[in-house]
Amino acid sequence: MKKPVLIAVVGPTASGKTSRAIELALQYQTEIVSFDSRQCYQEMKIGVARPSEAELQSVAHHFISTHSIHQPISAGQFPAIAWPVIQSILEKKEFIIAVGGSGLFLKVLLDGIDPLPSDPHVRAEWEQNWKDSGIEYLQNALQRADPAYFSQVDIDNPHRLLRALEVITLTGKKFSELRTQNKQTLPFEVRYEYLSPDKEILHQRIDERVECMMDMGLLEEAEKLLPYRHLQPLNTVGYKELFEFKDGLHTLTEAIDLIKMHTRQYAKRQITWFNKEVKNQ
Repeated sequence: MKKPVLIAVVGPTASGKTSRAIELALQYQTEIVSFDSRQCYQEMKIGVARPSEAELQSVAHHFISTHSIHQPISAGQFPAIAWPVIQSILEKKEFIIAVGGSGLFLKVLLDGIDPLPSDPHVRAEWEQNWKDSGIEYLQNALQRADPAYFSQVDIDNPHRLLRALEVITLTGKKFSELRTQNKQTLPFEVRYEYLSPDKEILHQRIDERVECMMDMGLLEEAEKLLPYRHLQPLNTVGYKELFEFKDGLHTLTEAIDLIKMHTRQYAKRQITWFNKEVKNQ
């Protein structure tokens, strides 16, 4: 019996993944499963480029605005949440469209998660280093210990840095080499559609998107979320810079320029990740 097919639409932010995923879902008369680590949060809309209401109504989407920032979803939790939905779609459809910019969420969904060690005392030591010396300390430590994982991970996410350093400390091995060494058997074929615009075009799209977000009310959205800035989901490009503007660290123009710059840097990390992951398939 022929296996169903999961088409994973991947690529950097502003590469057109949302519209392409909808095109494919309409073509194959199926549903979309999002593996975006931010669009799942109800409180975050403009700053995460959530699909519009018209787009959401055109095709069934899963994991868009389904959770709260007060109960964040980790990559490790995502497969347990997503698999029941995927299985229900497989019962009635020959194709599934998966789309998102969070490569790690897609990787753990398709490859599974190896049981890696943990130790609260080691974790506490690294957390103390973070509190004493800042996130740059964690970034530098991980870059020295595991350059491969450093090139892929969201280096502005302290929780992922802490987890990697915890495992490296406990095992003496690189985190990038320990993860998902034994891939799970999937009940579907995986096909990738990798959207990768030219650098100049992508940067222009990013700049235009940021300006559009500001026009749509990103500053007002960030102001409403300011009391919750300590929550992990809000450690996100677009919000952090506007929080700093509210602190008086930047002018609004400077904050917008920083959002554009940091988004370009994030897109570069996404490209590095997907170049490696897609080419290895």
